[in-house]
Amino acid sequence: MSTHERWTRLLEILGEQGRIEVVEAAEALGVSTATVRRDMEELARQQLLTRTRGGAVLSGVAYDLPLRYKTARQADEKHRIARAAAGLVPPGAVVGLNGGTTTSEVARELASRADLAGHGHAVALTVVTNAINIAHELAVRPYVKTVVTGGVARPSSYELTGPLAMTVLQGISLDYAIIGVNGIDPKFGATAHDEGEADVNRAMVERAEKVIAVADSTKIGKRAFAQVCALSGISTLVTDKDAPDELVEQLAAHGVDVLCV
Repeated sequence: MSTHERWTRLLEILGEQGRIEVVEAAEALGVSTATVRRDMEELARQQLLTRTRGGAVLSGVAYDLPLRYKTARQADEKHRIARAAAGLVPPGAVVGLNGGTTTSEVARELASRADLAGHGHAVALTVVTNAINIAHELAVRPYVKTVVTGGVARPSSYELTGPLAMTVLQGISLDYAIIGVNGIDPKFGATAHDEGEADVNRAMVERAEKVIAVADSTKIGKRAFAQVCALSGISTLVTDKDAPDELVEQLAAHGVDVLCV
């Protein structure tokens, strides 16, 4: 297990339990107690946890695993999902992308498509995003017109939220919105942990002709705090082959075209 994977798992356990002892963490991660102590010290330095005598607890800030620590989770599945979702977008389209690990992979897949790059400096795709990390990666591609919403950046997701982001989205039209979600449930639809992110994501959905949700199988059948949209707002869901058949059938029964890749 790499350092990155250890940190991710340690933060996940803390998110679930609220606290953990060094010995318990060492057993869960399969490493020495000395390694766990070093990991905890580094994560405490980054203010992602608070050290206690013999262990660690969540820091005093609201807990949401930062984007940089989510990339190792379901990595292979996310690559497949991103490739499939990017392949659904034709050249010349106007695409909205919200923030998240899977949509960041979608952005990379779009940027590396030969049929788009072959246009040279001519604009082959327009991407509207509220994710500053996605904008950073796409801005160097001359064949991608990158439009960034305004707003206040959330450190955990790199997403811009608030009235400025909403104002920009309300004045544009999208061919596609590709949205990453924290949960997608047959009854409650697509959801996000943060209500500010959900508001911006909902605005993006409402401005799009077609909505493609991207979510790995661990998010299928789950709900987060704030609703983004009902299932009726989603045209296609791209997920991985581990998605439970029963839930896939329920989503399809609501009119969602489910692609398991």
